[in-house]
Amino acid sequence: MSENIDTAELGEKIVNVLKTIYDPEIPVDIYELGLIYDVFVNEDNDVKILMTLTTPNCPVAETLPLEVEEKVKSLDEVKGAEVEITFDPPWTQELMSEEAKLELGML
Repeated sequence: MSENIDTAELGEKIVNVLKTIYDPEIPVDIYELGLIYDVFVNEDNDVKILMTLTTPNCPVAETLPLEVEEKVKSLDEVKGAEVEITFDPPWTQELMSEEAKLELGML
């Protein structure tokens, strides 16, 4: 019998994975930086992540979305993962969590 996991619990696991991925130029994870706009999980445990980058010409524009996709796919419960990059709305420092601002000395 396969393990049933609800989408909220899986969402938490995905967020925990996202918190292990760091922007190489800023010592804060991409979740706390506010780069993750949304995480969608359907009933088949397919995941879609809507995220942005700090700038459109970010040096990791090619590699960071792939890293996010691969790490999320590594969760046993996830059947598939897709990352969509958007710049609407553009990322600003206001999207950072209090934790990220504190880490960067902005508070």
